[in-house]
Amino acid sequence: MPAIQVQTHIQAPISCVFDLARSIDLHKISTSHTNEEAIAGVTSGLIGGGETVTWRAKHFGVYQKLTSKITEFDPPYLFVDEMQKGIFKSLRHEHHFESDEQYATMTDTLVYESPLGPLGKLADWLFLKRYLTKFLKDRNAVVKRVAEGGEWREVLGG
Repeated sequence: MPAIQVQTHIQAPISCVFDLARSIDLHKISTSHTNEEAIAGVTSGLIGGGETVTWRAKHFGVYQKLTSKITEFDPPYLFVDEMQKGIFKSLRHEHHFESDEQYATMTDTLVYESPLGPLGKLADWLFLKRYLTKFLKDRNAVVKRVAEGGEWREVLGG
C-alpha cells in the first residue's frame, strides 16, 4: 500500500493549527479546485471524534463521493480519519501535531490502497501517488496561510 508523508511548519499555536486542519469550512476553501462539498454528516464547523463527513468532489473529471470517520481523536496532537465508503479499497489519513516555541509542525501520513488490483497499482505508479501528494501539499499551504495570516479568526469564528 502506498504511503505519503507531508510535513508542514506553521508559525501559529498548535491548537489553532489543529482546529484548522479539522475544519470542514477550511477544507472546502482549500479544495475549491475540485468543487469539494460536504453533503452529509458534519457539513460545517469542526469535525470531532467519532463523527463522519461525506464529501462530493470532482477528481479526474468524475464526481465521486467519499465518507470518512474520525476514528482517533487526541486534541491538539492527533486525529485520524478513515474512509468508510468511497472509491479506494482503503484509506487512512493520520494528522499529527507537535509544537515548539516558534512553530507548530503538522505531519500528514496518508496510507491508501487503490481499487482494481494490478490496474490500481499501475495508476499509483503512473499518477495517483503524485496527485495525492500535491493535493495534501496544496491543502496544507492553505492551512499555513490562514493560520499565519490571521484569517483563522474568520474560519474558526474566533
